[in-house]
Amino acid sequence: MNAKPSLPIHARPKAPSRLKHGLTVVIILLLLWGSAVQTESTIGELVAGIPNMLDLLREMFPPKWSYINNITDAMLETIRMALVGTTLGALGAIPVALLCASNLTRSGWIYYPVRFLLNLVRTIPDLLLAALFVAIFGLGPLPGIFALAVFSMGLIAKLTYEALETIDHGPLEAMTSVGANPLQRISYAVIPQIQAHFASYVLYTFEINVRAAAILGLVGAGGIGHYYEVTLGFLEYDKTSVIIIFTLAIVLVIDYVSMKLREKLL
Repeated sequence: MNAKPSLPIHARPKAPSRLKHGLTVVIILLLLWGSAVQTESTIGELVAGIPNMLDLLREMFPPKWSYINNITDAMLETIRMALVGTTLGALGAIPVALLCASNLTRSGWIYYPVRFLLNLVRTIPDLLLAALFVAIFGLGPLPGIFALAVFSMGLIAKLTYEALETIDHGPLEAMTSVGANPLQRISYAVIPQIQAHFASYVLYTFEINVRAAAILGLVGAGGIGHYYEVTLGFLEYDKTSVIIIFTLAIVLVIDYVSMKLREKLL
């Protein structure tokens, strides 16, 4: 009777040495020290600023709750801006994501330049976009909507094309074998695989846009941000605290509803 062949014994991975841990800590500390020196930030300045921070908090409380009647319309306008901007951005993100996905757009002469433009758009902060659109269209919610639409398009397209590159190619090959055209392949082989993820990305972007829309008013793009500028400019911190608490409540509600919807989708 032959003896059973022994199974290969896999060697356990070696734990990092103490020297490696020590060098990692030293490098992190050097990076922190270098960043603090270059930005002229010191612990002494932080400690010296604590009394001013406490004074500011004392002036913010108690909040002036009656001010909430003045900002309700502006908060609704902020939510509407985020809703319209996210919708426009999501619609624009669909063709951009399809052009960026290398498994759907085979030519590198197409998807590399489109990805470059997408990255270029994503490098521009939403506040700067709002300031640019204010210079073009003037004060009001319209520049804020356009800024949020561009920001949303960049974010949703980036997340969607990465998801598109992971889809199952079986349905695509089946549609191709029966002579389906590109539009039919996208409709019946791509969209069913990606629609839940796409909806989740749109909801996630809407959450971000509500927060972003709350400060776009600082550059004249409408919404609740205008009231931040006014109350801070007149040193009315009790009113500012009402705006912060109101914004926080709205964001928490939207976060909860969005999270539940995304749980249902995925």
